[in-house]
Amino acid sequence: MSQAITYSEYGGPEVLRLTEVSPPEPGPGQVRIKVRAASVNPIDMKLRSGLMARMAPADFPVIPGLDASGVVDAVGEGADAAVGDEVLGATVGGGYGEYALLERRAAKPGALSWEVAASLVTVGLTASRVLGRLGVQAGRTLLVHGAAGSVGVLAVQLAAARGITVIGTAAERDLERVTGFGATAVRYGDGWAERVAAAAAGGVDFVFDASGAGVLAGSVALTGDADKVITIADMAAAQHGVRFSAGTADQGGADLPELVRLAAAGQLTVPVWRTYPLAEAARAHADLEAHRNQGKAVLVP
Repeated sequence: MSQAITYSEYGGPEVLRLTEVSPPEPGPGQVRIKVRAASVNPIDMKLRSGLMARMAPADFPVIPGLDASGVVDAVGEGADAAVGDEVLGATVGGGYGEYALLERRAAKPGALSWEVAASLVTVGLTASRVLGRLGVQAGRTLLVHGAAGSVGVLAVQLAAARGITVIGTAAERDLERVTGFGATAVRYGDGWAERVAAAAAGGVDFVFDASGAGVLAGSVALTGDADKVITIADMAAAQHGVRFSAGTADQGGADLPELVRLAAAGQLTVPVWRTYPLAEAARAHADLEAHRNQGKAVLVP
């Protein structure tokens, strides 16, 4: 037996429990890893709370967690891996445990810590996917809402590296951080649209909303076209004619090796705010829901 965090009903962080479970067995193309780090993502809280129950209903009990890093200790049929390999990737069946299954994965370079390796996967693939769907080209201007958040930070860096002019909204305490990642930082809250318009002399071409803070109407007005706005966080997207790109859907994986390469080379920063023992997953969720973090929260079994 092994230990994992599970929940058997929707609710607050208190529904998370440290539970005895059987280690998962890898299927074809999968590997099992001894988890060294598991990333906590905002979508984990949305799934746990039941906010996304209509879109992604739970099959209780649930082991949360979309990505992890660790050492391969069992290999499924046809998987291109060997016991002892150090890898990171998207989990199958949850990552908050001593063991996890990976299907989409990449080798973990020695230059990446276990914590950073686990933190890169979902946020990096989400940022890369949405930038691709928006079709933003060098020389254009992109507004990123929630630019200090886990996805927003990656989106800002990837866009800036491609020659895109980036404006990022963030809280007052995060403006300096956002500027450091390559964006013109603008304080969010009342009057944000006017402040963005003042910062974008040539106008805003595209908007990536990673905040879910009720900014879609203003974003459509800035671009003049709802097709130029994508949200990953606002469930009211359809009311504004805006595309909603789900964080768990259509992640793909083709971009993962390139994201890993950029991070290992120091060209992509994944801020890790705090690590928690596996048993303190509920505290990690509570801290993120209270917006105490300035970077990723990571569980360490």
